[in-house]
Parts: sequence; structure tokens; C-alpha cells
Amino acid sequence: MIKNSRPTEHTASRQTACLRPEELARLNSLELRARGVVEGFLQGLHRSPFVGFSVEFSSHRRYGPGDDLRHVNWKVFARQRKLYVKEFDAETNLNLYLFVDASRSMQCRVDGVMTKREYASTLAAAMAWMAMKQRDTVALGLMDDGISSYLDPSAKPGRWEECLTLLSQADGKNVTALGKSLEQASALARHRGIVAIFSDLVDDTTAIERGLVQLRHRGHEVVLFHLLDPCERYLTQQGRLRVVDMEGSGQLTTDAEGVRSAYRKRVDRWCGELADLCVRQGVDRIELTTDKAPAAVLFDYMVQRST
Repeated sequence: MIKNSRPTEHTASRQTACLRPEELARLNSLELRARGVVEGFLQGLHRSPFVGFSVEFSSHRRYGPGDDLRHVNWKVFARQRKLYVKEFDAETNLNLYLFVDASRSMQCRVDGVMTKREYASTLAAAMAWMAMKQRDTVALGLMDDGISSYLDPSAKPGRWEECLTLLSQADGKNVTALGKSLEQASALARHRGIVAIFSDLVDDTTAIERGLVQLRHRGHEVVLFHLLDPCERYLTQQGRLRVVDMEGSGQLTTDAEGVRSAYRKRVDRWCGELADLCVRQGVDRIELTTDKAPAAVLFDYMVQRST
């Protein structure tokens, strides 16, 4: 796919300005829950792989020396004259890993309400906020030709502000190496959880799939937010266009009406290939254009996850 647009100057506060209090309040009614089993250290909202005596009944087992008598099921003993203890699935906190594409192509803005990088930062900030209110741990990495910056998982007070600071510092000077970045992300995300990736995915699809395979092999649930400017997705502009490669030196001038049909077919085919590889790897892919309100998009996805 051609990387085309005119870059705009990044404003550090735009991702925070786009999260209005009323939108955060709407997200406050939702819970970010893992679909699979996660690992963590705090008691929270998510089912743990470690069996213990916590809040959700799991099964019975025969009483053994040293078992706590408080967990004996005396009703079963009265019927069967055998001692059984109740087991529960421990609940734990979630590890949320956020990886934001900060390469040059993410500075694209033609018809969107903000650049793709600002849009990605807004979504990442909103997800971090949701996780923090649940006492979940949040990690954040910036991707370009590798992982350029990374905050280790933490649920400490002030983590959201640290995420906002890091998101505002991305300079967008490097080219995309998304496959390499995802492989590095797999090494950094050491405990199972949710890995959310925010990118335009303008890179070799084979390399992208290889990185997703590694993340899934480590047991992560992977959510891929595929972000495109409306002009990139549908070639919405009219008349003569100057198309610039934001990660190279190439450019060309063309007529939008003359190439629109072929362009849309090629982009449809590319998006279809990405959708197919995500299905193969069990990855959620959410295709978005940056003319939509980020908080509304995230709200709709969280509602869909819960159904």
C-alpha cells in the first residue's frame, strides 16, 4: 500500500484533550476483562491459572492433612460421611500491554480528526485509564523500527500520567519495522495478559504475522487496532493529488478519479489479507478510520467484547 498524506505538526496534549470527562465517565461503566486466563499478583477482576481459596467456587476435592477446616463442605459430610473441601478459582489483576506505532507514516492526516498517531495515543490512553481504575497493571511501548521506549508493567499511582508523558514524547522520525517491533514486544510481555497494538500496519504482512504468532504462543490475548486516515482507506479526495511517501523520498502526482476504483480494490484486498491472518492467529482486528470519535469506538468495542 502507498503511504500517502501530508504530515501535520504533533501537539503533545491532543490525546488528552480528546478524552473529555464525560467520555471517561461513559467508559467507567465498562470493565476490561480478559477472555482467557491471565497471570497477576493483585486480586482483581480476572480468572487466574492458580487455584486457591478466593471468591468463585470451582470444585470439591477430598480433605487432606493440613487443609483448613473452614473450607470443609459439612453438608456433603452429613450426606456421605466423607470430608471434602471447597476449591475456588482465584481472581487476579490483568496485565495490559499497550504498543503504539510511532513511525513516520503514523503522522498522516488528510480527512481525519487527528493524525493516526494522535488517534492511537488517544485509544491507548483510554485503555490505560480503564485498566488503572480496576487496579490492573499497565505497560506501554512505542514502536517504529523496533521498540524505542518502554514502561514496564505497573499499577502504581501515577502510571496513567507516565503513559501520557511517554505518548506525548514520540517524535515520529523513524521508519516502520512492525514485525521486528512485535517480536521485541513478545520478549517484553513476559506474563500472560492482553496485548493491544495500535498501528496502520503498513509493513510486510508476513513479518506482522510472525510477530503475532510469537505473542499468541506466549498465551496473550491480542487486540489489533488497525488505524487509517479516511483518505488512505477510500481515496476520498477529488481532482489532482500529490502523493508523498512519508517514510521515503518518493512522490507522484495523479488524478483521483482515474485511480480511485483500482486503489480501493487494492486496499480492500490488503485489508482482507490482514483480516485473514488475524483470524488464523486468533487475533481481534478492529479496522478504524480516524474520522470517528475514539472514545465512542472504544466503548463500542468493549460492549462487543462483553456480549
